[in-house]
Formats: sequence, C-alpha cells, structure tokens
Amino acid sequence: MAKQPHLLVEEGDVHETAVIPGDPGRVDRIADRCDDSEVVAQNREYKVVNATYEGTDLTICSTGIGCPSAAIAVEELSRVGVETFVRCGTCGALQPDMEVGDMVVATGAAKEEGTSKRYESANYPAVPDYDVLTGLVGAAEDNDEEIHVGPIVSDDAFYNEDEASVEGWNDANLLAVEMEAATVFSLARRKGLAAGAICTVDGNLVAGSQKGADSDDELPEKAKDNVERAIRITLNAVASL
Repeated sequence: MAKQPHLLVEEGDVHETAVIPGDPGRVDRIADRCDDSEVVAQNREYKVVNATYEGTDLTICSTGIGCPSAAIAVEELSRVGVETFVRCGTCGALQPDMEVGDMVVATGAAKEEGTSKRYESANYPAVPDYDVLTGLVGAAEDNDEEIHVGPIVSDDAFYNEDEASVEGWNDANLLAVEMEAATVFSLARRKGLAAGAICTVDGNLVAGSQKGADSDDELPEKAKDNVERAIRITLNAVASL
C-alpha cells in the first residue's frame, strides 16, 4: 500500500497497537517511559514514534485536536497495519465530585460531534472494545490507582460548551467531555478493530473551571502530574493486551 498522505507512513512502518494522544508533545512523554523509541514520521499535527515497552512493540501517534484529525489518524494507521487504538488524553469533568487530576476510563461516548455522523447514524453506539476497556481498568487496579469508569461525551465546540449543554450532560450522568473518543470508537468498531480511552481531568465544567483558566500553561500542575500516571496505566494495559 502507498505511503499515507498525512501520517507519511506505509505498511511495515508501524506496529499492531497504537497509543494515540492528541498532543504531539505527549508522544514524547509516552516514548520517554518506554524502553526504546524511534521517530518514524512527523507532519502537521501528527508525530509517529515506534517504541517497545516491557517487550511489547507499539506505535505512538498524535491526533491533534478534535474528531476530524483523529479520524484521519485512525483511517491511515488502520490501512498500514494498526489493529488496536488506545487514546490517552485529557477531558473536562462533568460531575461535581471530580477533581483536576482524576482519571476517567470511558465505557462509551455520546456523539456531540460531526465526524462520526459522516460515517453512520448517531443512533449507532460509540463504545470501546471490551478487552481494551478491561485492560485499562485492570492496569489501574494493578497499580492501586483510583479511576472513574463510565460514559463520556465527545464535543466539537470547545468554546461553545454552554450552560445548557453542560447541565444536560451532567443530568445524564456523563462523567466528562473531550473531543475525540466518539469517532475513534466508531471507526474502530466499523473496521472490526479495537479501541479504548483513558483521559485525565484538566478542569471541571460544572464547577466553572476550564483548562488554562487558572494557569499560564495549558494544563494545571496536578493534571500534568497525573497525565504521567495515565501514561503508565496505558502502557501497562497495552503490555497486557
């Protein structure tokens, strides 16, 4: 198969399992926790690195912000051999008892985004693969890490998550909002592949705090620290799959 136009990878360049953070900078943070790593390609928002963690080969690829760019990553990676996708990202909490730095493993994602709907009806579920879901939960439990497990929502409009939307999501007992999981889950399911997601809370929309609001950096310090914990859980889950 020809080289993919956005990720600039071809068959044989990547491994069967990919960890997919949004942020290209987080690719390096994940790679630093691995036993070895090598940059494969870098273009636009996409940075692709191959690595080994505890004897398990994996690929790490950033997806940028939002479902459209995440869909491109899933499409192109799946064409060159990736079969399992594990999103390691950030999210905004939607329940009042959740704090910055908490971690959420998603059991499903409401489709408040447009990309998945270009592939299928909004009535079709955006759900993770059972083995990836339980692998993430098991890896957290093995490390005595507390996590929230439940449904989230994927939304396109970061700056238009109004009070009515947040109230509705909260009333539905959705745990958090982020911008990629619904499309990642839906595309993986349609292709007969596996996907899952773990996200670190970087703000609480019910409490009125959004990431970056109380810091000069994108993420609060506690969220930065706990992203490292989420990375460890992700890598341990990948090694166990």
